[in-house]
Amino acid sequence: MNDMAKNLILWLIIAAVLLTVFNNFSVDSAPQSVPYSQFVQQIQNNQISKVTIDGYTIRGQRDDGSDFQTTRPAAQDPQLIGDLLEHKVVIEGKEPQQQSIWSRLLIASFPILIILAIFFFFMRQMQGGGGGKGGPMSFGKSKAKLLSQDQIKTTFKDVAGCDEAKEEVEEVVDFLKDPSKFQQLGGKIPRGLLMVGPPGTGKTLLAKAIAGEAKVPFFSISGSDFVEMFVGVGASRVRDMFEQAKKQSPCIIFIDEIDAVGRSRGGNMGGGGHDEREQTLNQLLVEMDGFEANDGTIVIAATNRPDVLDPALLRPGRFDRQVTVGLPDIRGREHILNVHLRKVPLADDVKPQLIARGTPGFSGAELANVVNEAALFAARRNLRLVGMRELEEAKDKIMMGAERKSMVMSEKEKSNTAYHEAGHAIIGLIVPDHDPVYKVTIIPRGRALGVTMFLPNEDRYSYSRQQLISQLCSLFGGRIAEEMTLGPNGVTTGASNDIKRATEIAHSMVAKWGLSEEMGPLMYDEDDSHQFLGGAGGSSMMGSGETSAKIDREVRKIIDECYSTAKRILEENRDKLDLMAQALMKYETIDTDQIKEIMEGKFPSPPKDSSDNGSSSGGAIIEQNGAGSAPSDDSKKPEQDGGSSDQSGDNTLGDSTR
Repeated sequence: MNDMAKNLILWLIIAAVLLTVFNNFSVDSAPQSVPYSQFVQQIQNNQISKVTIDGYTIRGQRDDGSDFQTTRPAAQDPQLIGDLLEHKVVIEGKEPQQQSIWSRLLIASFPILIILAIFFFFMRQMQGGGGGKGGPMSFGKSKAKLLSQDQIKTTFKDVAGCDEAKEEVEEVVDFLKDPSKFQQLGGKIPRGLLMVGPPGTGKTLLAKAIAGEAKVPFFSISGSDFVEMFVGVGASRVRDMFEQAKKQSPCIIFIDEIDAVGRSRGGNMGGGGHDEREQTLNQLLVEMDGFEANDGTIVIAATNRPDVLDPALLRPGRFDRQVTVGLPDIRGREHILNVHLRKVPLADDVKPQLIARGTPGFSGAELANVVNEAALFAARRNLRLVGMRELEEAKDKIMMGAERKSMVMSEKEKSNTAYHEAGHAIIGLIVPDHDPVYKVTIIPRGRALGVTMFLPNEDRYSYSRQQLISQLCSLFGGRIAEEMTLGPNGVTTGASNDIKRATEIAHSMVAKWGLSEEMGPLMYDEDDSHQFLGGAGGSSMMGSGETSAKIDREVRKIIDECYSTAKRILEENRDKLDLMAQALMKYETIDTDQIKEIMEGKFPSPPKDSSDNGSSSGGAIIEQNGAGSAPSDDSKKPEQDGGSSDQSGDNTLGDSTR
């Protein structure tokens, strides 16, 4: 119930109580009541000295001074007055009491007031209640959530890993704090900032930090909140939002996922330029830079689809500036981890730099998830502090999936998996320009029966032809190891994802990256692997059928050469292949120290933490090389493939999983 209806009903109750009290005080206190027959008998006995007749009520006084009251019957008593006069009783008459005009007016208008109260109550409910949201008649009201300057506790200290983006927005904070500093020089602050970046990189957090630093109100809304099934609702909400913002100026309006409402106009089939979404966009364009001044209101929007936004939205005067909030580098990841690790009790052995080194391609949200998972691991073990062991296990769980310790594998299956992973590891150790092997395990994780993990020495943003060739060789190591131990007819489907990724890399080398001598530095495939940030799209072929055939022949040539190289390496190191497979059968997981002993021809010593074969104690990561995308792109977090549910589960290029 809204405040207006509550107040109206409260005043009506107070008026009724006052009326009752007034009527009660207007009536004299009632004396002793006696039956009418007794009253008549007392008259005959000369016991009554005085009476006052008020309609059917008779009050009087006896000879002894006591007061009484009686009620005359409905039928008139014609002898009453005569008896009173005969016995010398003093008779007084009283005019019937009448209610005041205010009492009569209040009583007469009470039903009308009740009807009005009910009417106002239902009207307010239809408009969404006291807050004005959610009712059938509140469609045109803005759904933006207002956070006052006291409610926003986020500052730039809570934002890490995007130093360049912070520098871009710092002058916005300076303007909101001291506008005269810029106005004296004729400078104008950007009307809008468009934050572009993959999911989880901190775009919303950075917008809150701007409001927290500037100490101004903060309106937050999603792009999809503008659009409804009714025509004109979105445009009305945009108008209402900016009207509210002008009242709170200076302030910040943050529109998350603006691509829901800001897509390019004219592309829809049959709708022309008059559909609801385009009307909403038109109103947004007018509000951001129209005839009416909109000083003091800064619009910040976030999206990972800048390619679909309308050009009119991106022009100077609206979104003047695009701030790229990308994935953090190793230093940024360490800073982000330090921010999140402040919130949990830590053991002395925690080294954030090792975790940062082992998580290339992780966004800020994913790093926060690593810390949270580590805290959950510690809680399950009834520990008071979060240690390095828990952080490593959390990282491995997010990268590769949870360990499937309950999965029962036959000795033959385990042996085949051990040879498969050993083949990946040995080739990765021998081929040039390959990331070092960090850990090999045959403990099932997620959809994979085994995982070979590599540890890059630093973040990579581009890859040479030799690095790609070496990775192709290591991808075929598992299949070749199976073929050497089981024969051509014993090869399993465990290498299905390895083959898929190797084919994608070889095809990209020929058709996209210009790394083929035969085809030359030409692009034969559309490079739309980053159709939008944070996701991958397909590719479309360009060229004639003869060109496609040449591409296929060149891809096959690269694959055959890499396959032959990998097979030769394993045949020359068959003793080390057998030794590593035996170690995996015994320990299930081997680390860098044990791998070094194997490459020296020794059977490895037991692992440092033999009680937990699946744990690690360093910065182990799955190697990131952006399978199927240009190697100059930032590394990505590994994604599970769609391989066989029990035979493959490879994560990304360079991570050789069975």
